[in-house]
Amino acid sequence: MRLTAITERLAGLGGGKWEVHLKARQMAAAGADLVEMTIGEPDVPTPPELLEAAAQAMHAGRTGYSDGRGEAHLRAALADSYSTSRGRKFGPENILCFPGTQTALYAVLQGVAEPGTEVLAGDPMYATYEGVIRASGAEMVPVPLRPEAGFRMQASDLAARITPRSRAILLTTPHNPTGAILTAQDLREIGELAVQHGLWIISDEVYEHLVFAGAEFVSPLSDPALADRVIAVSSISKSHAAPGFRSGWAVGPADFCTALLPVSETMLFGNQPFIADMTEKAVREGSSVAPGMTSRFSARAALLVQRLHGETGLRVHRPEAGMFALVDVSATGMDGDAYAWDLLDSGVAVMPGSAFGESLKHWVRVALTIDDESFGTALDRIVAHANRKSRSVA
Repeated sequence: MRLTAITERLAGLGGGKWEVHLKARQMAAAGADLVEMTIGEPDVPTPPELLEAAAQAMHAGRTGYSDGRGEAHLRAALADSYSTSRGRKFGPENILCFPGTQTALYAVLQGVAEPGTEVLAGDPMYATYEGVIRASGAEMVPVPLRPEAGFRMQASDLAARITPRSRAILLTTPHNPTGAILTAQDLREIGELAVQHGLWIISDEVYEHLVFAGAEFVSPLSDPALADRVIAVSSISKSHAAPGFRSGWAVGPADFCTALLPVSETMLFGNQPFIADMTEKAVREGSSVAPGMTSRFSARAALLVQRLHGETGLRVHRPEAGMFALVDVSATGMDGDAYAWDLLDSGVAVMPGSAFGESLKHWVRVALTIDDESFGTALDRIVAHANRKSRSVA
């Protein structure tokens, strides 16, 4: 039987990037003594007040069909929140609700890209970005995020890759997997290029509420000069420790949201009303768990730097936000893939950097989301493993 072009475009972009993680899960299920530092699950459960809000809404009968744009009261809450945080006026007409950031990204890219066009995205990048870009039929053009520039996208690197086929720039700030945050100056320079070349800016801001002390988050939505070309996507998955509820949204120009609505409605028909009620509470009241997560993730990142820089030849890029840190494993004589598989035998599972782009061939991504005792155990094992490998290289 024949399959469609989209299956060919996405071939090889599925679960293969998660092989180390899946193997670790199998080993743990079989009883292996293993510390898992692969994926970005919040280190706390969904807050009880949100669970109660969802339960009350279900018992109240909020289980029917939804508004295709998203429930009106949730869109109003999001509009109020973004108006306050971005310093510009947003209304419900600027919001579309989706089941999570991933679906929002998929729909938005369907609205701005198509076969014969290109989307520019920072390399390294979150593992699904290439897939959602290629699903639209567009080609992904990687823009190098250089360690010497703090893994922040540089306008000069972006400009060198813009062509007449370019349609959009996909930004992630704060960034996964690097934890880097684009500065106001970075965004001004990127915005100038977008205006000059008539490009959309899509900004994934899901880690906005997990910014470490001393760093500052800036959104391109805050710039009035970019109001007609910026679309931001986010969710409550990270900020409110609610990844399983799949509640996200897109914020952008009203005419774009109206034009995208039929695309959204062919995929789904709004988010579930009881989840929308829970999300409205989350948006209006803020997160009871984000401050604690931010503090713990920052402290674990600092400890990672202290231990690895002080006791091994491994080098850490210290993140400014988010749930992860990158470790350069070149000192072991292995690339990131070989290192991740080898470290698995020493009882620690990490993600090979190549899952996020070829520029991270000699890096791995470490999750900061495990409890402090397990994190300490993992560091002991990483240090011992690195020193064994360094001696063998010498």
